[in-house]
Amino acid sequence: MLPTIKIYSYIAMTNPNKPLNGRTAIVTGSGQNIGKAIALLFAANGANVVVNGHRNQEALNAVVDEARQLGGQAMAVMADVSDPTAVQTMVDKTVKAFGKVDITVSNVSIRPKQAFLDISVEDWQNVLNTNLNAAFYLAHAVVPHMIAQKWGRLIQISGDDAFCGENHRVHNITAKLGLHGLTRGLAYELGCHGITANTVAPGVTDTTRITENYPELEQWYQHFSQTLPVRRIGRVEEIAEAGLYLAKDTSGFVTGQVIHVNGGSYMG
Repeated sequence: MLPTIKIYSYIAMTNPNKPLNGRTAIVTGSGQNIGKAIALLFAANGANVVVNGHRNQEALNAVVDEARQLGGQAMAVMADVSDPTAVQTMVDKTVKAFGKVDITVSNVSIRPKQAFLDISVEDWQNVLNTNLNAAFYLAHAVVPHMIAQKWGRLIQISGDDAFCGENHRVHNITAKLGLHGLTRGLAYELGCHGITANTVAPGVTDTTRITENYPELEQWYQHFSQTLPVRRIGRVEEIAEAGLYLAKDTSGFVTGQVIHVNGGSYMG
């Protein structure tokens, strides 16, 4: 017989209406779109939230205001997450403000549309530094804090193109698949410290996009609305719900996994 272990004692102490109560989360790229939806959902569920971006302070401040209206504590930190020094400074500010960091969501991404032979070495390095290296920098800065408290949640936002491919985005596909490689490596090494690492891979989602990278956006949306099994594109709130699940105490036996939220475009 298995020994009796009090595994779920934390459930009695968790407010089911605020499952992230007392937790502190850093969500990168959270001034808009998926990152914003995740930050707001975390705040609504009790978390202290660090809202991050590096271009638009007003957008970050607006998300902070919304998060506070939802009952969470929040602050904005401008930081270019492709710069490891800036990432470390952001983590230091988080710990100073909230005493700890429990959850990270590495969400920052750029997706230039370029044929392979048009991608310069500089283009390649820029995409990998923003989409992949930034996640390493963030994990590297927060993991010591998580090990000390014997609890942590590391969440990477990838994409279905990392698993099924896409034309004219070799650099992004490489970086996004690399994110899940990072997830798996972290999961193996850090699970013994009470830290989980997982990936969320969104499919086609209704977001604000850079027009030059999506020259036929409306036709693209229409195509997927007609061909996906669910016959529509996704909403940012649906991606956020996957992030919330992975951030909870009750997801502690889930690590090294990828959750596909894509309407059936890729079934892995």
